[in-house]
Amino acid sequence: QVALVESGGGLVQPGGSLTLSCAPSGSIFSINAMGWYRQAPGKQRELVATITKGGIANHADAVKGRFTITRDNAKNTVYLRMDSLKPEDTAVYYCYADLAPSDAQPPWGHWGRGTRVTVSS
Repeated sequence: QVALVESGGGLVQPGGSLTLSCAPSGSIFSINAMGWYRQAPGKQRELVATITKGGIANHADAVKGRFTITRDNAKNTVYLRMDSLKPEDTAVYYCYADLAPSDAQPPWGHWGRGTRVTVSS
């Protein structure tokens, strides 16, 4: 069973920066699109950013210009660099990847368990 493991969350002051990372826990066959979503208390999960295997990135309007998604295909890892953090960025951040665990399976969506980001003074 492949799991996505996130790291890098924590407490940061407004205006600060954090970098999240996410990678599969074991070996896989292939990964297509990867991305980050977040869920704030009392709100629905929302898209933060996605990136294709070829490196084409898309960022939600709420984070455009402040957050940057990148990936390292050699390491099967996706990153989210978050700058100029605001209190409204406080949420649990979830990693997503469309991946095939083996060559006997088609790719399908996998989610991480989430990493908490708190922006507060």
